[in-house]
Amino acid sequence: MKNQKILIQIQEIFRDQLDNDSIVLTGATTVNDVDDWDSLTHIMLVVAVEKHFKIRFASNEILSWKNISEMISCILKKL
Repeated sequence: MKNQKILIQIQEIFRDQLDNDSIVLTGATTVNDVDDWDSLTHIMLVVAVEKHFKIRFASNEILSWKNISEMISCILKKL
């Protein structure tokens, strides 16, 4: 699976979880770039991504992400 395809799927998850169809993600997107992305919604987003891709993240992986690109890299390693 390619980065762009995963990015599109993650974007849809974010839109659904944050109830905001105008969210546009890039690899460089960070928590500071998305309204309503706080610590609580971060957990919800991670769980939704795990369910969607049928994978599990270790807490140290989640804590290491600085942007969406790093999340995608982690997903690719697990697929």
